[in-house]
Parts: sequence; structure tokens; C-alpha cells
Amino acid sequence: MANKELEAPIKLKLLITIVNRKKADFYTSVLEGYDVVSSEVLYGQGLASKQVLQYLGLAKTDKAVIVSVVKENKIKEIFAAYEDKYFKVKDSNGIAFTIPLSKMVGIKTFKFLTNVED
Repeated sequence: MANKELEAPIKLKLLITIVNRKKADFYTSVLEGYDVVSSEVLYGQGLASKQVLQYLGLAKTDKAVIVSVVKENKIKEIFAAYEDKYFKVKDSNGIAFTIPLSKMVGIKTFKFLTNVED
């Protein structure tokens, strides 16, 4: 009998959102409506030189990196909500992208991340 790879019924992605630090709470509140079980905010500072910042018209480099585990079927909705909010909020700029979570060990971890109860 061949060892077949198991496929999870719910696919997950890692959503990385990088925004100005003062907008972190705003973007995490957007995520709350999309069944995001795990989301962490990391604070950092951008590395652009003063010349690049002046050229782009940016003043501060303090950033928040929001790392979230999201169900794949929610990604389009989240990006649409980000885009909708982005154009309505003053001084809103940032970037968001996903990374597929293709391998995971542990059924309890998977159930926690997908918000499935025993």
C-alpha cells in the first residue's frame, strides 16, 4: 500500500500585511470579521534611506507587520475589504500578500487554526 499524502479539507494561507504602525489596530479590526483565528502584530522600522523617503513623499518608517493565518476562501474578501478601507483612510499605504501553508503537522493545531471544535 502506497503512502498517500493527506489533503486538508480547509486550505490555509499566511497573510502578511505591512502598514504604518499607527494603522495596525485599524487593519487588525478589519481581519476580525473574516474568521481569522491567529493574528500577531510585529513592530519594526523600514530601511529606506532619507533620499528614497523624500522621493516617495514618505516621512516615517515605523511599520507594523501583521501575520495572520487565514482560510484560503476568505482571502479575496479580505483583500477587497483592505482595498475598500485603503481608499477611505487618510495616509493609508501598505502592502499585503499571502504565502500558502501547504504542510502542517498535528491535527489539533490544524483544528485550532481553522476554528474547528472537537
